[in-house]
Amino acid sequence: MTQEPIARRRRSKDEAGTPRRIPSQQRGRERVDLILSVASELIAKNGSDALRMGEIVEKAGVSFGSLYQYFPDKTAIIRVLAERFNEQGRQCVEDELVAIKSADQLQEALGRIVDGYYAMFLDEPVMRDIWHATHADKLLQQVDAEDMEWHSQAFLTVLERLWPERNQGELARIARLTMQLVAAAVRYAISIEREEGDKVIALFKTMLPADLGALR
Repeated sequence: MTQEPIARRRRSKDEAGTPRRIPSQQRGRERVDLILSVASELIAKNGSDALRMGEIVEKAGVSFGSLYQYFPDKTAIIRVLAERFNEQGRQCVEDELVAIKSADQLQEALGRIVDGYYAMFLDEPVMRDIWHATHADKLLQQVDAEDMEWHSQAFLTVLERLWPERNQGELARIARLTMQLVAAAVRYAISIEREEGDKVIALFKTMLPADLGALR
């Protein structure tokens, strides 16, 4: 399934919370990957609130100059980590949506998307912290908004294919609300004990409409 790129606001390279530049040479990319790997380990251990640039410098064995060459602050690091995790999630969603050929397959596909996201967050605890950080930090909320819009547009493409006669505005509302509810269910499930979270996810999947096309 081909998706149109989502329009994004132009950011200054010196804007707070924004990576300064993307390295083109392998050495630079390896250094950035090392910084991100160390930051991810520290977030997994202590949480994003406790992340400190000085600790990244120490653990990664890079200079402050090298670190600030790419990331002006820790928000920029969290932004890149969030965007990388978002890309993983988008691929999983795209794989499910592209396989939908009929309305009968829609509910099961949404259930698998819910399961997939829930499993991702369970397998990668650092994703939970980063996801919460993107909601708590105003500078990072744009990342979450862009990711949610991508999911909504991807789902809308499927709905338009299944019900071409329906009003696009109605389908867009269904797509956005459905994706918001999926995200909220997963967010809630990962915030509670695993056993209860599993039950919440199972219950939520039974609440997904069997016929989205009947919604008005």
